[in-house]
Amino acid sequence: MSELLRIENLSAGYGEAVVLHDVAFALGEGQTLALLGRNGTGKTTLINTLAGATRQHGGTISLGGQALHKLAPHQRAAAGIGWVPQERNIFKSLTVHENLTAVERPGRPGGTSNPWNPQRVYEMFPRLAERKTNLGTQLSGGEQQMLAVGRALVLNPKLLLLDEPLEGLAPIIVEELLRAIRRITQDEGLAAIIVEQHPQAILAISDHAVVLDHGTIVHTDSAAALRSQPQVLERLLGVAR
Repeated sequence: MSELLRIENLSAGYGEAVVLHDVAFALGEGQTLALLGRNGTGKTTLINTLAGATRQHGGTISLGGQALHKLAPHQRAAAGIGWVPQERNIFKSLTVHENLTAVERPGRPGGTSNPWNPQRVYEMFPRLAERKTNLGTQLSGGEQQMLAVGRALVLNPKLLLLDEPLEGLAPIIVEELLRAIRRITQDEGLAAIIVEQHPQAILAISDHAVVLDHGTIVHTDSAAALRSQPQVLERLLGVAR
């Protein structure tokens, strides 16, 4: 399996404040990483740094051999980063369909033979198909999250970044999104990094796990191994289930 992402000695934060310290790990093509940690440990900062939304103080980031840390956020999107932030950042004054077509990019040369487009997003999220003429402001929180994921997918990225995609959603929507994420990653083979406060749910659909504490990596393991060790989850995250 070819390496897709490599992070070395990464330090980053906001302004002069350094939140991440000497973070380093690698991710292979088609693999999913569960990024875990208690609140305020730097998980969102790491996702934002990969997307280019923080100040990087040191280290390197490469995506498919390209130096990502030298690129502006829009250039990172063009290089293959699909970002779903906590705020979702959909265009609320546009319809569902306009949100998707406004950012849609063709499939990448050498990429999947079945690239993502609005129609494929509607097939995965029938709720969005039913509401394609609705404005962003007319969607529920779960529907907005589905749209945010769809917007990232139609960029046809190499790496999908999901920052707490299940936060604040009803259980039925959580299950629907988990099935979609499993399809995107395991069935479609899109690499992903997922930040989530529900570790068992995300570990079940991930290959690897990294745990952050105070901006540094304190634990790495396979997702299956960490999921099978509730005592380790309790010690690292304060949750056993």
